[in-house]
Amino acid sequence: MNVLFVLTSHDKLGNTGKQTGFWIEEFAAPYYTLLDKGVNITVATPKGGKAPIDPSSDTEDAQTEDTKRFKQDEAAQRVINNTKKLSEVSAADFDAVFYPGGHGPLWDLAGDETSIKLIETFNEQEKPVAFVCHAPAALKGVKGTDGQPLVKGRQVTGFTNSEEEAVQLTEVVPFLVEDMLKENGGIYSKAADWNVHVLQDGNLITGQNPASSHEVAEKLYAALR
Repeated sequence: MNVLFVLTSHDKLGNTGKQTGFWIEEFAAPYYTLLDKGVNITVATPKGGKAPIDPSSDTEDAQTEDTKRFKQDEAAQRVINNTKKLSEVSAADFDAVFYPGGHGPLWDLAGDETSIKLIETFNEQEKPVAFVCHAPAALKGVKGTDGQPLVKGRQVTGFTNSEEEAVQLTEVVPFLVEDMLKENGGIYSKAADWNVHVLQDGNLITGQNPASSHEVAEKLYAALR
């Protein structure tokens, strides 16, 4: 099994002067969940090269067993430091695609034409497409085979408005994931803030927040079996 992971290349948190990027747990938990099951993983970003880590995901209170493992894993670090360029990967070479979150995708992947086309191609090929936390932002401009937004009429979740408020970035982000999914016609649902909530509707898998990362990967793996 070959799974493509798509990470953000964007590292600036709006006009705050702070850094952003991808959220370590949302990469590490699915990465090891799938790697330990023998899945081959390729990581790509819009710009290629080193994917930026969100410093907020690297604090002591954000650590999990998977993030600690990542810290000690030189092979995984090399993968993150040498990602492929998104324009140079083909959906035909993979069985599924997974997008980890972090705030970065709100700025680059949400409007990235290469990413949009890639997701649409995976969907046309009826392969699993999975997203967690802020990563459903990448679905903003994605159309289904009927020309309607891919999420329209489908069960979806993603980082909630109240979770965004809790991290005090409501006024910083270019849009709110929850609002966008609803505006695109998604049947949005959520659990209490920071609780695990994962939905699967056909080949579309979405998770609410960092805590949902592992279960998203489990559902993705089950969909590949």
